[in-house]
Amino acid sequence: MSAGQKRNINIKMVPKASDLEIIVRAGKIEDVGMVREEVTELKILPTASGNFESILPHIALGVSAGAGGELTSQYNVRGGNYDENLIYVNDFEIFRPQLIRSGQQEGLSFPNIDLIRDLEFSSGGFEAKYGDKMSSVLDIRYKRPEELRASVTASLLGATAHFEGSNRLGPNAYNKLRYLIGARYKTNAYLLGSTSIKGEYVPSFTDFQAFLSYEISKEFQVGLISNYNGSLYNFQPSSGKSKKGTIDFQLELNTLFEGQESDNFQYGMGGLSLTYVPERKKNPLYMKLLASGYRASEEEKFDILGYYRLSQIETALGNNTGQELAVLGTGTQHTYTRNFLYNTIYNLEYKGGIEIQTKYSGPEMVNHFIQWGLKYQMEQFDDKLNEWERLDSAGYSLPFNESEVLLSKVLKSENLIRNDRIQAFVQDGWTIKNEKSEFKITGGIRSTFRSLSNEIFISPRAQIYYKPLHWRNDISFKLSGGIYNQVPLYRELRR
Repeated sequence: MSAGQKRNINIKMVPKASDLEIIVRAGKIEDVGMVREEVTELKILPTASGNFESILPHIALGVSAGAGGELTSQYNVRGGNYDENLIYVNDFEIFRPQLIRSGQQEGLSFPNIDLIRDLEFSSGGFEAKYGDKMSSVLDIRYKRPEELRASVTASLLGATAHFEGSNRLGPNAYNKLRYLIGARYKTNAYLLGSTSIKGEYVPSFTDFQAFLSYEISKEFQVGLISNYNGSLYNFQPSSGKSKKGTIDFQLELNTLFEGQESDNFQYGMGGLSLTYVPERKKNPLYMKLLASGYRASEEEKFDILGYYRLSQIETALGNNTGQELAVLGTGTQHTYTRNFLYNTIYNLEYKGGIEIQTKYSGPEMVNHFIQWGLKYQMEQFDDKLNEWERLDSAGYSLPFNESEVLLSKVLKSENLIRNDRIQAFVQDGWTIKNEKSEFKITGGIRSTFRSLSNEIFISPRAQIYYKPLHWRNDISFKLSGGIYNQVPLYRELRR
C-alpha cells in the first residue's frame, strides 16, 4: 500500500466447540463455628409464616422457634430470646421491629429467600468482626446474577415474585449492572380462621426490596440496597371456647367479645456500599465502606372487652354429654392500648482485610488473614405508651377497693431516647494447611462505646478449627469462646 493510504480489514472469529471442562472448587477454609448453606433445596420446605428464619431449626443445632409458634419469624438459640440474634445481609445489619408481641401480628421479616445465594450461621462463639449480641449471627449473601431470571409463586397464604439479571453498562466487559428485585405478600386469614377465638381476621403483609450493584472498574464496585415493609393487622373478635380437664372432670371456658384491634407497622431501609479490591498478585486486600439508614413507624391500638363464663360440663356418655352442670365463675376483662413508636437508626462503617500469604518448602502453606473495622451508629427512639387492663370478677373489680375502681395493670410513658454507638474490631486468622490437615486459629478483640450510659465494653474472642484431611470420614473439630456484651437497643430499656 502506498504511504497515507488506509484500508479496513474486518476479521470474524469462527466459533468452535471444545470439550474443555473447568471445575472451580472453594478453597477457603471455613470460618470457625459457622454453618454454611446454599438455599436451593431450602426453598421447598413448607412454612406457615413465609419467613426465611423458620428454616433455621432444620440446619443449625440449638435453634428453636419463638414463643409465637409457627407463625413467627422469631427464633431462640441455646435458650436465649429473639433479641439476642444478629442478622446481616451483604454486610448491612438488619434491625427487627420492637412492639410486635406475638406471632399472628408479625409480618414478613427482611431476608427474602428468592434473592439469597448462600448463608452462614453461628449458634455462639462467633468472631470479633460480628456485633454485640449474645446468642447467634446469621450472615446472608444475596445473589450476583449473570443472566435474566424470574419466578412467581402463589398459595392460600400469599404470593411472591422476583426478577434478576445483569446488563453491560459501559465500554468494558466488566462494567456490569446487576439487579435483584423481589416482592412478597402474606396473609394469615386462612390459618387464623381455624383458631379457638372466632372473629374477623384481616391481616395484610407486604414487602418490596431491591439490590443493585455496578462494577465501576475492575477494582471498584458500588452496591445499593433498599426495602419497604408494611404490615396491617385488623381483628374483631366475636367469641371463643376452650375445654380442659380429664376423662371424668372437664371445664369449659366460653368468652364473648366486644371491640377490635388495629395495628400498623411500616419500615424502610436503604444502604449504599463501596467495595475496593485492588488487583494484586500477592497478599490480596479488600476495603469496604457502608452507609445505611433505617426508619420505622409502629402503632398498636386495641380496645377489647371480654366476658368470661367458666363452667363444669358433663363427661358421662349419654344425652347430656357436654352440657353445663355448674357455673364456677363469671368475669370481665377490658384491655386498652394506644402505643406509638417512631425510631431512626443511621450508621457509617469502614471495614477491610488483607491476606498475608507465605509458602514454605513442600505442600505446606501458612496464611494470615487480618481484618479490621470501625463503625458509628446513631439510634433514636420516640415512644408514647398507654396501656391499661381492668379485671372484673363476679361484679368486683380486681384489685378490690371500696372507694375507687382500680386497674390491674397500667403503663403510661413518653420517652425520647438518643444513643450514639462507636464500635471497632481487629482480628487475625492464622491458617496452616498441608496434605494431612488444616488448622486455623482466629483471635480478635472488639470494643464498643455507648453514649447513653457512657460505657466502654471490651470483648476478646477466639476460635480454633482443626480438620484431618487423611481421615476417611469428613470430620472437623471446633472450639470457640470469648466475652460477649449485649448493650441495650430499646426494648431492653422498657421497665
